[in-house]
Formats: sequence, structure tokens, C-alpha cells
Amino acid sequence: MTYEDALNTISSLMRFGSKPGLERINKLLKLLGNPQDKLKFVHVAGTNGKGSTCALISSVLKKAKYKTGMFTSPYVSDFCERMQINGEMISHEELIELVKTTFPYVQEMAENNEIITEFEFITAMAMQWFAKKHCDIVVLEVGLGGRFDATNTIKTPLVSVITSISLDHTQILGDTVEEIAFEKCGIIKENGITVCYPDQPKGAFNVIKSIAEERHNKFILSDEKSVKVLSTNITGTGLEYRGLLVKVPFIGEHQIKNAVTALYALEVLKQIGYRISDHSIEAGFACAAFPARLEVLSTNPYIIIDGAHNPDGTLMLANSIKKYFPDKKIIGVVGMLADKDIYTATENFKGVFSKVITVTPNNPRAMSAQNLCDFFVKLKTESEPAYDIDEALKKGISMIDENAVLIVCGSLYVAGDARIRLIKMLNIK
Repeated sequence: MTYEDALNTISSLMRFGSKPGLERINKLLKLLGNPQDKLKFVHVAGTNGKGSTCALISSVLKKAKYKTGMFTSPYVSDFCERMQINGEMISHEELIELVKTTFPYVQEMAENNEIITEFEFITAMAMQWFAKKHCDIVVLEVGLGGRFDATNTIKTPLVSVITSISLDHTQILGDTVEEIAFEKCGIIKENGITVCYPDQPKGAFNVIKSIAEERHNKFILSDEKSVKVLSTNITGTGLEYRGLLVKVPFIGEHQIKNAVTALYALEVLKQIGYRISDHSIEAGFACAAFPARLEVLSTNPYIIIDGAHNPDGTLMLANSIKKYFPDKKIIGVVGMLADKDIYTATENFKGVFSKVITVTPNNPRAMSAQNLCDFFVKLKTESEPAYDIDEALKKGISMIDENAVLIVCGSLYVAGDARIRLIKMLNIK
């Protein structure tokens, strides 16, 4: 089996199950010897901010000398990014071996009409790998929702983290922030500890707090006032936190709130016995990496890529552009998936871009470049569709100079494709 064969095997499975529930993944994990029961977890759910919060926590735990697994989704450039230990992703060879040993169980279950989904399969493989490698702790990002997410097969984690809640995947999770918060809070288990993002919508906050209390959790609301902003620029934000000087290497005011959430989760781990020094926190934050999320690929000229794909994410991106580049001309290369709230997501960009080049993402759920172009035209933003991502990037780059910025955004599928191409085109090391 080649690496491509392994990826094709994974993608051959259904994206969603015929009905929600954890019965299928629980059975598969049982057939595999319940590897998840051999591990300890930080479990992270939310609409936005999960990835950066996971990256910060994982980086600090690595600096604290813990063998730290991290499971995230989706990936940007290589599927193997989804499973990492101490910042190193699983090798192609190891992934091939996992597919070869796990897929026969999937086939066995299929014969009984128990259909394992793509994400369930990936989660089961990750649990096996982390257990086989004897991870001290795993930072586990929820895929979708929480209550019926395949990651929710674990026992009570060391800490449950709920990041920012907003509207996304409404056709699956619900039409209100209260309904979505209920689904996300499925990860809160009896007698655990829950850390909550500091700036939730009131309805979402009430649901989170109520469920945490019902399940006898110690509920901790992260306090943004616990940090003092010392500096902020395009390279990130310098914070003072309880005497520590912490550099958050991610752009945007929302990343300060994600950082506070991560800091509070790390405080919980310290309180229950994990040895995490001040140096580990400072060093871990400084070297945390989160590709394709307001990532500065070039500063001469400025080229930034961001996977923001829902209304909350595009609003954060728009605010960041206005803050850091108030006097620059902004050129956008934008592609989006048709099942997102395109109207609100694009409305957030009103007045931000001088010119937009739209592109069709490489995904079956993609909105066509022409249809997306029509949305921007209605906003009175100069816009044109591109044949493909290469044409869009070449056009975008041709339009920028020292007084302009190129922003590539709208979907992680676009951001990921663009990142690979831009690194080659610009010879970025």
C-alpha cells in the first residue's frame, strides 16, 4: 500500500454517519483494545479558536518535557498534520501501517451494516498511534460539535475546554448559539473541570455554565483582565500574565482571548500535578505554530493566508486587516464552500478589499468562483473570477507592492492549496 492508497482508503468512507451516535466508534475502538483508555486528555471543543488553543497548550506541554500528542482537523498541506507528537506529524509509513491494520475491522463491521465514517476511522487510528507511542498527554480537538463527535469516546478528561461559540454547521448543530453550545458541551463529563473562553455570547455562556454545573464540574471562566497587552503588531502580541512575559505569535485580538483560555487550562493542569514551569509557558507560547490562520508568509510584499470560513472567522479577519493595515490597499484571493453562510461571511468584508479575485476551492462542496464573485459585486467590491488557484495567486501577486497587501482566505482548502504554491513561488524556506 502506498501513501496515496492509504489516503484513498480513508476518503472512501462516508463523511457523515447515517445516524448520529457513538455506538459505531465505540465498537471499533473496543475491537482495537480501547486504546483511548490508556491515555490522558485535554479535550477542546468550540466553533472558532480550537486549533490555536490546542497549538498553544501542546507547545507548552512539549517544553515542559511531556510526550504530547495533538489531534486536530482539518489539515493544511499534508493529511499527517492531523496526528502529531511533540510537534512532529505521523510519518507516511506509520499512517500506511495504521490503515492496513485498522481497515479490516471497518470492513468487518460493514458486513453487519455498521458503517464507520471517515472521521471515526481517523480518530480510531489516532488513538492507537498515541497509545502505542505512550504519550503522557493528548490535546484532542473535536471534529464537529462534541456530543456525537468521535473524539467523545474518552473518559473524563483532565480538563474540558470550550472555545468561542458562534453559528457554523447550522444544518447539523442547530440554528442558535444555545443549540450549538449544547452540542459542544457534550464533551463535558461527570466530575471534571471545564475551562471556558472569556467572551461567549450570553446564551451560549448560560448553556455552558449550566451543563458544567449539572455534571458536577468545576467551572472556570477565563478572565481576559488577567493579561495586560504590552505590544501588538503583525508578528503577534506581547502579554503580561501573572508576572510572566508571554509572546503570542498569532495575529488578531481574538488570539489574546484564545491565549487566555489556553493559560487557564494550563493552570488547571498545574493544579492537578503537572510540572509546568514559567519558562515552559513562555518558551511554549513563543514557538507555537498554527499554519494558514492569519499566517504572514511574506513581509516584502505582505502576503497573508487565513482559513477563516464562517461569519465569526471572517469578522475577526476583517477586523485584523483594518487594525494592522489601515493605510494599505488590500487585494483578496477568496474561495468559499457553498454550505457556509456566504452572505454574512462576505458582508463582513464590506469595504475591506480594493479588489477580490475569487476561486473555486478544491472540494465537492465548493461554491463556484463566478457565484462567489457575484456576492462581492453586490457589495460594490471590484471582483473577478479566476480559472484556478494558480491563476488567482499570479493575478493577486501582480497587483501588490509596498503599499498593498495580498490576503488569501475563505476556506482552509483554499488556504492550504495557496500555502503550498506560494512557498514554491516565493521560494520561502
